[in-house]
Amino acid sequence: MFHPRRTLRALLPALAAGLALTALPAQSAHAASTLTNGGFEADGTGAATPGGWSEYGATAASYVESGGRGGGHRLSHWASSAYKVETYQYLSGLANGAYRLTAWVRSGGGQNAAYIALKNCGGAEQRTDLPVSAAGWIRIVVPVRVTNNQCTVSVTSDANAGNWINVDDLTLTQGTSGTAVKGADISSLAKSEARGGAYRTGSGTKGDALAILRSSGMNYARLKVWVDPADGYNDKAHVLAMAQRIKAQGMKLLVDFHYSDTWADPGAQSKPAPWAGHTYTQLKTDVYRHTYDVLSALKAQGTTADMVQVGNEINGGMLWSEGSTENWPQLAGLLNSGYDAVKAVDPATSVALHLAKGGDLAGTRWWFDNAVANGVKFDAIGLSYYGYWHGTLYDFQTTLDDAATRYGKPVFVAETAYPFRLDSEDAHENIIDLAGELVPGYPATPAGQTQWMKDVASIVEAVPNGRGLGVFYWEATWTAVPGNGWDPADPSSGNGWENQALFGYDDRALPAMSWFGHR
Repeated sequence: MFHPRRTLRALLPALAAGLALTALPAQSAHAASTLTNGGFEADGTGAATPGGWSEYGATAASYVESGGRGGGHRLSHWASSAYKVETYQYLSGLANGAYRLTAWVRSGGGQNAAYIALKNCGGAEQRTDLPVSAAGWIRIVVPVRVTNNQCTVSVTSDANAGNWINVDDLTLTQGTSGTAVKGADISSLAKSEARGGAYRTGSGTKGDALAILRSSGMNYARLKVWVDPADGYNDKAHVLAMAQRIKAQGMKLLVDFHYSDTWADPGAQSKPAPWAGHTYTQLKTDVYRHTYDVLSALKAQGTTADMVQVGNEINGGMLWSEGSTENWPQLAGLLNSGYDAVKAVDPATSVALHLAKGGDLAGTRWWFDNAVANGVKFDAIGLSYYGYWHGTLYDFQTTLDDAATRYGKPVFVAETAYPFRLDSEDAHENIIDLAGELVPGYPATPAGQTQWMKDVASIVEAVPNGRGLGVFYWEATWTAVPGNGWDPADPSSGNGWENQALFGYDDRALPAMSWFGHR
């Protein structure tokens, strides 16, 4: 646990709180070509200025104390009044090229800004914010390209009274990082538009939702497909039509097969009505034919799927009861039938298996261990991670990293979202509508929604060995439009999700779209 109190307060007199941080001196007394004392072990508890590092601003707020992640000590920023402080190290004599800074961090949140940066490296400064994590250490990375043989490693806090961060075990190595997928599920869009839904830029200009999302940096769209839905949407025909619009925007396409006529998730995996009563052998054929039918039609019109999910949140299996996890050999047969259909259409299309509960390490291991033991074929792992349901950011990082390493596959967030307000725009109660349901440190505001997405993306970016593919925001365009509610069989049903869309109640693009610009 953290100790939000400096161990030896009398080491340095406090400077004026709120001292502005300006440009660093050209060099410091600690210039070196390798990062020095990245674990903050050189001095012991109470060091006012860590060995190898320099400080600027309210220097009394930056110090070494006991309680390191790997060793015995850590860097902390904290003060009893508002403060701005930077702990930095200037490196010179670097070989030009790509570098990646890795740091382990914790933060109580509440700062105006708290981030790790690489700057003065010859190009644009690169920053990664510290996620809010009061107990578990989170690993973040910052990539940069050095072009002038020098670089400054910086830890900065612009904080309010009592705000704190811990930083430890920094390493600077050659290499890069980033995320290839900056996506969103937009399955609700066609029905929304048909019912009168409107979408606007941040400044209020009415436009095409896909174009607005693309201009913010979105590069991948996710579409669910149902077999015979009651409202006729999210079927093959609508997926084909939307795929043309997606590809016309230069985006890639993920097709999410639910193998149902309605929502499939850990609590419901009902068979489509046309498949009811079919034997297990018939169901394998159903899965193959349906998958092949949709994907071959997409390919025929020039909009080949780039990735496919065989099943949606299949923690308990799919096509119950035949495909339940109570019968792994049968579930494996159904999953492989879908995999084979995908590859028969286009071997280059990646096949993902998608579970919910992205912070459940034990559950994720149990599922994929069984899948591997039963010969299930897959190319990637997708996890839903909603922080208000699925554990802490620490739990999420632990599960994501473990899945990538244990199974040697790329991983991605298939679904996440966060509210920008709590009240409802329609008569239907929102899924998340109470302050007590929120993740600590992330308020239900446009800024809180933005920070959540940036921090989730940063955790995916930090997956070891470059196996973090990226993130899909769930239902970015599902605003409150009469007739476009939860139940495809009930036109009067409302939407419990409009406070988590990426368009506000005024239909304008929200600031959280900026996360699409993540590295």
